[in-house]
Amino acid sequence: MVLVLQMMAAAWDEAVRAWPLLAAATAACFLYGGWRIRRTARARRVQAAMLAKLRITLAEIDALDDQEFEIALRDLLVRDGWLARRVGQQGDQAADVIGQSTPLGRIVLQAKHTKVGGKVGSHVMYQVKGTAGPVHRADIAVVVTNGTFTRDAKAWGELHGIHWIDRDRLRAWAEHGTPLHRLLRFPQRPPQRIPRRRLRAPAA
Repeated sequence: MVLVLQMMAAAWDEAVRAWPLLAAATAACFLYGGWRIRRTARARRVQAAMLAKLRITLAEIDALDDQEFEIALRDLLVRDGWLARRVGQQGDQAADVIGQSTPLGRIVLQAKHTKVGGKVGSHVMYQVKGTAGPVHRADIAVVVTNGTFTRDAKAWGELHGIHWIDRDRLRAWAEHGTPLHRLLRFPQRPPQRIPRRRLRAPAA
């Protein structure tokens, strides 16, 4: 019993002597954690501020490759308030960028970077229509090109709810800063109401 008490006393003495070091280490951990949080938040604010001012000229877009074009479209969506990510790769099933917005829903962008004067045909519209909803669960589908669309592609897209952005519209969106939802007049989704569950009367 005496030995146990002596051991407990020795442990207490060690804890008392080590307390300043433990307190200093704990304080340092808290300070470092707070610094990391503030640094991350500041970096996000800086990035958001930069994207809010994002403007990309048509000349700059023409100089991009396919992947850079997809990244630029993602950044433009983020600028406009969407949570967006680039998903384009081989086998992407007609989706290069996917975005999400609370009032607008889910959007899919299919990017078609062409040479100046290049045209996008109706077959692209068919592909997007076939995958946007069934595969990607999109509420909105948009085909974007730095070129133009054939007359049939525009007509088919408008008839079947596939939006399109040609060179002129891309200038308004990327270079002049017009938000995409305003440019294409996306309707806002009504707020979803959660139905109240009716309480059943207890059985007699």
